[in-house]
Amino acid sequence: MASGLVALLDDVAAIARLAAASADDIAAASMKASSKAMGVVVDDAAVTPKYVSGLTPARELPIIWRIAKGSLRNKLLFLLPGALLLSALLPWIITPILMLGGLYLSYEGAEKIIEMVTGHGHGTEDAALADQTPEEIENQKVGGAVRTDLILSAEIMAIALAEVSDQSFATQAAALVAVSLLITGGVYGVVALIVKMDDIGLNLAARRNGTVQAFGRGLVT
Repeated sequence: MASGLVALLDDVAAIARLAAASADDIAAASMKASSKAMGVVVDDAAVTPKYVSGLTPARELPIIWRIAKGSLRNKLLFLLPGALLLSALLPWIITPILMLGGLYLSYEGAEKIIEMVTGHGHGTEDAALADQTPEEIENQKVGGAVRTDLILSAEIMAIALAEVSDQSFATQAAALVAVSLLITGGVYGVVALIVKMDDIGLNLAARRNGTVQAFGRGLVT
């Protein structure tokens, strides 16, 4: 009886050690994949704030939350299963996908620069928005943001998958889930902070402490 109990405890300890080792592998793989995807993450954080510009301040955070949910849905429901399936069946296609995604993002960036320099496109867009209700404008902006995020998220997931391609299927899946949660939370948390920076600055500028007031004014300006 006693020997059976000892054997059971040994088995439980072995399983616990295996689980801990797997958790360490997943954590290491997630951090490695996240660091490699950081360049695209910066693009994601830089692109998103424009989608709440010109809207009511009270709707800024709800819109960011809607975009964040759409981003997470893109990653977990579509991109993650697709990435794992392609990795299992067509592993060579990951690099071409990265290249196509990079070309699209380069094209979109060049288009925005040309519009900013020449001024073309802004008048047409403003005229189109003038005929829409605030709800329609919000839905349009959220839809555009989620579509753009889909491309950026595909790049992130492809980069992350390439970094954990030598791991087991379970570790790859867990690492991609962790990357999805970590990057989505980090990106849209930073975006919310950027969008609300003026409000934070005004609040700090109204405090009694001179240093805090100066810091608040610095945020606003």
